[in-house]
Amino acid sequence: MIIVCNQVGSITIARRCLNLIAYAFCSFSLFTFGGEVNVYSARHYDTDILMYEEFTSQTGHRINLIEGGSDALIERIAIEGEYSPADILITVDAGRLWRAKERGIFRPIESETLSQRVPSYLRDRDGYWFGLSKRARVLVFNSSRGIPEEIEDYEDLTNDVLRGKVCMRSSSNIYNLSLMASIIDARGKKYAAQWGAAVVSNFLRSPQGNDTSNLKAVASGECAVTLANTYYLGRMLASSDADQRNIAANLSVLFPNQSNRGTHVNISGAGITKHAPNAENAQRFLEYLTSEFAQKLFAEGNNEYPIVGEATGPISAFGGFKEDSINATLLGENQAEAARTFDRAGWN
Repeated sequence: MIIVCNQVGSITIARRCLNLIAYAFCSFSLFTFGGEVNVYSARHYDTDILMYEEFTSQTGHRINLIEGGSDALIERIAIEGEYSPADILITVDAGRLWRAKERGIFRPIESETLSQRVPSYLRDRDGYWFGLSKRARVLVFNSSRGIPEEIEDYEDLTNDVLRGKVCMRSSSNIYNLSLMASIIDARGKKYAAQWGAAVVSNFLRSPQGNDTSNLKAVASGECAVTLANTYYLGRMLASSDADQRNIAANLSVLFPNQSNRGTHVNISGAGITKHAPNAENAQRFLEYLTSEFAQKLFAEGNNEYPIVGEATGPISAFGGFKEDSINATLLGENQAEAARTFDRAGWN
């Protein structure tokens, strides 16, 4: 059974988002402590519900689910403190997981299962959180127009051949911040600053929209190339809307930096909260999320790459690739410097 706290005095089996602005009015009496796991999740996919139901079927532990935005959930747990009913936080982006650890809302986890299943670079160095799925940030270009042969790496976005042809979203976006954080680690602060400024000089227009709108701009021929997470294109390819599928069919993926450090990947992940009332159940649940069954659903829910096993669905057609093995913790540690670097470059 999945119980979702939605609003004052209501319990529903249907999946709905909690309005976090009014979270203080959501009674804690909805939660009882035993034979259950209280999950705060920034993910909102039907496949996650199936995954939770299977866990309940296997263990008898009920899942009590609260959904909301990543930052709002982190703040909520921090404010609730020792009285928080949360056992586990599931969120997206290594930077946010790092931030949650820095806020002191996670506890260290000792699990041979997790250590064996989750590669060391996709988990916190001290065991406070673990990656559960991956998304690659790739170069996407118009299939019919192709991309200049000089373009192979993120670094090549500075090439003069792309002058006035690059479309991007805002530098404040968490995915761009994490990419810049990885470039700072790989090439140093000075190079990262030069790279950011040179890419800005190749912009067709000021940063705008999201990954999907920039993909559409490339498909229409307005732009030559953009950066996007693979799951955005996967969603379009799997869409029930024929127009979305047709747009996606005119786009091709280039995995950058295959001859050197590899393509930047980010993660969805989870940690057990510091004051988890059901910590043992929560660890069992987290270990379950790395099982073959759960990994398949976890990744398919958002067209992501699983931590364990191979990609399925639309993104499998993109083929295999070498991924950057930077420790995901650094994506958080370098985030503030990444923001400053973007600001100095004029990447709004």
